[in-house]
Amino acid sequence: MKKQILLPKYKALLEQMGENIKLARKRRKLTTIQVAERAGIARSTLYLVEKGDSGVAIGAYFNVLRVLGLQADFLKLAADDEFGRKLQDLELL
Repeated sequence: MKKQILLPKYKALLEQMGENIKLARKRRKLTTIQVAERAGIARSTLYLVEKGDSGVAIGAYFNVLRVLGLQADFLKLAADDEFGRKLQDLELL
């Protein structure tokens, strides 16, 4: 499988998301083993999720968020498409 190449500023966003996921797990006092088992992924994959690795399947990220009770946050991705709405408004003029 081909690894995704990201610019450093976008890589930093993924790393921050991974850190947020790690902090959410720790706040819930869940171990990496518990979360990985409940998410149906290997512990090594959870480690990559918590590092914000771009090579991890989006389904793995979703399952970890589900285990943490944060699955609704997934719906926030691309929810506010301000740029797309502006493009659409320009076509209406």
